[in-house]
Amino acid sequence: MIRLALLLLALASPARAEEIVLGLSRDQVAITATFDGSDILIFGAVHREAPPPVNADPLEVVVTVAGPSETAVVHRKERRAGIWVNTDPVTIKGAPTFYAVATTGPLDDVLGITEDLRLAISTSRAIRAAGNRAFETADHVAALVRIREAQGVYRLQEGAVDLDRETLFRTALALPADLVAGNYTTRIFLTRGGKVIDSYETVIGVRKVGIERWMFDFAQERAPLYGLLSLVLAIAAGWAASAAFAGWRR
Repeated sequence: MIRLALLLLALASPARAEEIVLGLSRDQVAITATFDGSDILIFGAVHREAPPPVNADPLEVVVTVAGPSETAVVHRKERRAGIWVNTDPVTIKGAPTFYAVATTGPLDDVLGITEDLRLAISTSRAIRAAGNRAFETADHVAALVRIREAQGVYRLQEGAVDLDRETLFRTALALPADLVAGNYTTRIFLTRGGKVIDSYETVIGVRKVGIERWMFDFAQERAPLYGLLSLVLAIAAGWAASAAFAGWRR
């Protein structure tokens, strides 16, 4: 009887009016010795059981791609005795090595503050959601975001998502050449009036292949031997360059 009641309750509950059907141009990225970056095309459609609501706020789309997380240390620069030095180090946990946000319009217009707090969509909220105390790290998180935006690994691409007739959407995200291998979590959000009405999550795998993979595994599994070989190669290269220069001078 309990199972029957739960089944009837599930059938009676209203289905979501608008849902995401997602596609990716690729779900795996291979890092090789000649890898210089990659473009990922994220596209999809909005599935409806009925026509869009009348007189409702326009439909918007927000796409985020987050790389593997790491712990970052951020310092405050202060001038002491005429010299700029690093002070007040703060450890920030769960900082993505790569984070991109693409939207159909200005982020503040398509996403409400409450929804950003709840789902940690913007870059700063995603970092703070990893357990960092807002009152202790707010300035340092802002500094980290600013630095990594200048490096091109944190990106906010407002207006970069094309939405056709509130049904078909697409965007292209460029991945940098210095990608960190791992899983890149991709999230898509549909919003109306700043409120999220549906979301979808998938993963893009980034893996080293070929000689890059072999060197990475060798360095991880046999670190002492890898260090010794690196030293031998460096000495050999230095000796060869010295010998070549000496021969040229003669």
